[in-house]
Amino acid sequence: MDFTLTGEQQLLADGLRKFLTSRYDLSTSRTAAATGSGMQQEIWRSFADELGLLDVLLPESVGGAGGGAEELMIITEELGRALVVEPYIGTAVIAAGLLERSQSPAAESLLRAIGDGRAIVALAAGESAAGDNWRSVTTTARRFGDGWVLDGAKSVVLDAPLATHLLVTARTSGAPDDVAGISLFLVNPKAAGVTLREYRTIDDRRGADLVFERVAAETLLGPEGGAWPSLARARDVGAVAVSSEAVGCMRTVLHDTVEYTKQRKQFGAPIGSFQVLQHRMVDMMMELEQAVAAVHLAVLNLDADEHTRARTTSVAKATVGRAARFVGQNAVQLHGGMGMTEELAIGHYFKRLTAVQYEFGTTDSHRSRYAALTREV
Repeated sequence: MDFTLTGEQQLLADGLRKFLTSRYDLSTSRTAAATGSGMQQEIWRSFADELGLLDVLLPESVGGAGGGAEELMIITEELGRALVVEPYIGTAVIAAGLLERSQSPAAESLLRAIGDGRAIVALAAGESAAGDNWRSVTTTARRFGDGWVLDGAKSVVLDAPLATHLLVTARTSGAPDDVAGISLFLVNPKAAGVTLREYRTIDDRRGADLVFERVAAETLLGPEGGAWPSLARARDVGAVAVSSEAVGCMRTVLHDTVEYTKQRKQFGAPIGSFQVLQHRMVDMMMELEQAVAAVHLAVLNLDADEHTRARTTSVAKATVGRAARFVGQNAVQLHGGMGMTEELAIGHYFKRLTAVQYEFGTTDSHRSRYAALTREV
């Protein structure tokens, strides 16, 4: 695999890293997450106006840069390094991809709004009885006049409290576990009949459980009952995106841990000079490098056939899940009790690395999927 960035890609990485290093303060972002709106609005505007970050992955037809999987990896890894809580993956990656593939007339204006930083869009796909299985949909949509009415509930909808728009999966036909019959709708989160129970997640994101009672949907996106292929791809892209983000987190965690062991002294010597701890940090580095290779493989296959995409995505997500657990836990242990304090960055990175293991499919579910896909070959 060729890991070399092109000149433009290197400029993207360097520019984003410089911006985040100088402008993105961890303490300020945690305060906004805990007591504020859940994000820094000025940072989001800068993503759009100064960096052009929100339209890098958008198609050129709506004014975007038409970036691909490599640009996705560059951006998400840098966001992970800085532990950014703003809803970039949910809006500019998942929602934007679903809107683009829907080929709906209503999608174009919303894509432009995403690129301008005027819209934040959250996907409501999970349900309490199904866990993270997006195939199992009991929320229903039925025709009402010239439109649609939704009834049902969604659980653990990340970014929903921040969203200006919701993309909601609902069943228009078929059995609850049948992928045929799943449709995708655009819904106003402030519409009559929408109830949000908001909460703060362990990794300082904002989420909500949603209830829909006779909610009028603004638009059916894509063909009726034909949303699953786009949702399946979005799920894989999301898994790769958060895996790349986790790689950025682990790079920072490993660097900070090595630096800490150079400064912390015991028995008159830096603890980093103790051979057993050196071995531990080498093991952390090896886990990280395996995760990097797996993510690169998945990125290079996001546009491959469905089977190859799914298989390499599951390899990446399972490998990153194992590495995130190992690197995060050992970093906390090497920092001692300080590792779990709110004041030290390492504790916040550990929480994010823990949450990543459950987004877009758990580590165990991706292991199982990879095993099943391998048997099919």
